[in-house]
Amino acid sequence: MNDVTQRRLLQTFVTLADTLVDDYDVVDLLQLLVDTCRDVLDMTAAGILLADARGELELVASTSEASRLVEMMQLSAEAGPCIESFRSGQRVSVRDIATADDEWRQFRESAIAQGFRAMDALPLRLRDSTIGTLNLLRDAPGAAPEDAVLAAQAFADVATIGILHERTLRESAVLSRQLQTALNSRIVIEQAKGVVSHTSGVSIDEAFTLMREHARSHNVGLSVVAARIVDRSLRL
Repeated sequence: MNDVTQRRLLQTFVTLADTLVDDYDVVDLLQLLVDTCRDVLDMTAAGILLADARGELELVASTSEASRLVEMMQLSAEAGPCIESFRSGQRVSVRDIATADDEWRQFRESAIAQGFRAMDALPLRLRDSTIGTLNLLRDAPGAAPEDAVLAAQAFADVATIGILHERTLRESAVLSRQLQTALNSRIVIEQAKGVVSHTSGVSIDEAFTLMREHARSHNVGLSVVAARIVDRSLRL
């Protein structure tokens, strides 16, 4: 790997670090990775597949949006290097696609028809979580340069960290909203207990029991009952 390539690799990692901010775009991040694999690591084409909620791989970024390339990637996601790498969490190398097993026949035929002769599928994995694959395609048979594969795996690791970080932020935001909603509801419930205790001449505990009984008998949430009591649209 020459000095120019090394500088471009370092610049890519700097760009990735700058990209991983609170409001970064995941697709932009992944597109940067596949373009870098093609341009800097001298691959013919590259693509990233991510698993959806059902665990099925879908193409989210590629160096070409040509329908045949997309189709070939999806075929590999059903039976080919991509799904094998995703399931095993390991690198899957195909030095000569023409000799691939018959169970990969559709992928093999599609890849050869587009001029691809070798492929490496690298897992997007962090510890026990594999969320997709980075796929490197070449137009000549043979093994990929090991330093290029190592760099690509480093890119894949960065992408995985970025995606999981984004998911964690999103899930944390949802949890925070849920907690705040619960806290806000509790304040209203406390207010409603005071109203019922005062208007019905009962203790706070008895007021809460009345509210719960009303909620259950009318199949509505306790927080809804409390809100109606506070805004005077319901009297117990």
